[in-house]
Amino acid sequence: MHDYQKNFIEFAIQRNVLRFGKFTLKSGRISPYFFNAGLFNTGNDLLQLSQAYAAAINRSALNYDIIFGPAYKGIPLATVTAMALAEAGNNKPFAFNRKEKKDHGEGGSIVGAPLNGRVLIIDDVITAGTAIREAIEIIHQAGAEPAGVLIALDRQEKGKGNLSAIQEVEQQFAIPVVSIIGLDQVLDYISLNPAFGQHADAVTRYRESYGV
Repeated sequence: MHDYQKNFIEFAIQRNVLRFGKFTLKSGRISPYFFNAGLFNTGNDLLQLSQAYAAAINRSALNYDIIFGPAYKGIPLATVTAMALAEAGNNKPFAFNRKEKKDHGEGGSIVGAPLNGRVLIIDDVITAGTAIREAIEIIHQAGAEPAGVLIALDRQEKGKGNLSAIQEVEQQFAIPVVSIIGLDQVLDYISLNPAFGQHADAVTRYRESYGV
């Protein structure tokens, strides 16, 4: 586990973004943990989150020309990540989409830099993959190509079949999906921390049942 991953897990626990217990998911599964990135809701939260995204990008060696944030959650994520990258000397353009086209002013549905070249999509999580598929369609319509997807957490969990939503996206579009952390890192962290011993057993069983 890299330092930025360990720091991100501790930060997410501190902000109650990552919680342990008993949670019913939309799928109906009973999960021993829950991740709600919407609770990153202060300026300091976004600062630390942006640094974690930037660290994951730098480690991944993704080849991209522009950052794209799908509306709505992806908008602040792409914005602050572009700022964190620029602060480290990697100045990249960024853009995001509107849900509805604007017919006055600059018009259109894309705000920010033009979608050209290889586009890196930034979002919080991939659940069913619907939002990412919509973002890829927007990118293709602009004449650009998706370079990959960056998210905060990979649950590493099967969907209705044997693949996760992330694996389905990777296979369908032949692009990498990179995460700040995956369930493996979460499990490693809580397994080594006595305060989370009881939860480590539950997460291990859940991974064995539903993991990819």
